[in-house]
Amino acid sequence: MWLKNITLLNFKNYCDADLRFSDTVNVFTGDNGSGKTNMLDAIHYLCLCKSYFNPIDGQQIKTGTDLFMIQGDFDRNERNDKITCGVKRNQKKQFKRNKKEYEKLADHIGLFPVVMVSPYDVNLIMEGSEERRKFIDNVISQTDSHYLDQLIAYNRILLNRNAFLKQIAITRKYDPTLLEILDEQLVTAGNKIFATRKTFMDDFIPLFNEYYLYLTENKEMVSLNYQSQLIDVPFETLLKKSVEKDRVLERTTTGIHKDELAFEISEMPLKKFGSQGQQKSFLIALKLAQYAYLAKNKGFKPLLLLDDIFDKLDDHRVKKLMQMVSHRDFGQIFITDTGKERVKSVFEKIQVDVTLFEVREGQISHA
Repeated sequence: MWLKNITLLNFKNYCDADLRFSDTVNVFTGDNGSGKTNMLDAIHYLCLCKSYFNPIDGQQIKTGTDLFMIQGDFDRNERNDKITCGVKRNQKKQFKRNKKEYEKLADHIGLFPVVMVSPYDVNLIMEGSEERRKFIDNVISQTDSHYLDQLIAYNRILLNRNAFLKQIAITRKYDPTLLEILDEQLVTAGNKIFATRKTFMDDFIPLFNEYYLYLTENKEMVSLNYQSQLIDVPFETLLKKSVEKDRVLERTTTGIHKDELAFEISEMPLKKFGSQGQQKSFLIALKLAQYAYLAKNKGFKPLLLLDDIFDKLDDHRVKKLMQMVSHRDFGQIFITDTGKERVKSVFEKIQVDVTLFEVREGQISHA
């Protein structure tokens, strides 16, 4: 799969842009703040119906205008798909495939898989467990069309159960029958999600280990572990044991909404004991494993978006990374960097042709 072209209108700092891409390596160079990352985000929008960085669609509209549009042509197994996204202020987002609007956006997820690597990914390490659960959910939802529906169902039941616990505290009236019904619903949805996540992690962790060892030449010992309360105790048992605690705290304290990914280096938390370079290598290995998992399960290669990828990596790791993504089982790649000459030098050394674009204050041209 590859993106042949893209057209932008009033997206972030772009008034308009119309570009054609190579099916291999495409590089956007320019100063910080010029709009390089915004171009990658536009590609992400076409693939996953949303910005990688900001969940509020209206904030992607260029200041002083009332709408943005993004349009692109994808080639999947020699079949052309035209994807169009339009957002007007205070109106519902429109998403079309070959001029036909989707009934629900979830139907688009997974058709055009994409992996983004960005400095923003440090939140996976530094922020709370919700960020890491989102990472798992993002990968699975691009390969399993029912997974998003299961998550939506679980979260709806969880909200209802929490609301009921708050109501008990206010009214002092406890209806164990209603709680049992909510528990049964939560267990049904939660068990499906847990089984899917566990199967995913069993496949994903070996891929992650392979890429991290390659990037670091086996010089560092890291580990990635999936942690869930449901691994050792059935969900139904957990809910029964925690009912009194839940009533006191007025919220559900056990379940798959507490799942976690543990990142460690030399058996210590990566967050506290990993250098910036080690953390970035860990994150890149995570994302390359995501790419490999998607490629294996979709049967074709996703897009790979590498934002500011050379920052905080030494020259040796940069060279190994570029060799990997340019020569191994990777397809179309989009890269941003501030240094045009640095990019040219890296790819000349590994003898790979690139298509260069230069970005200046929301204006973009072939370099």
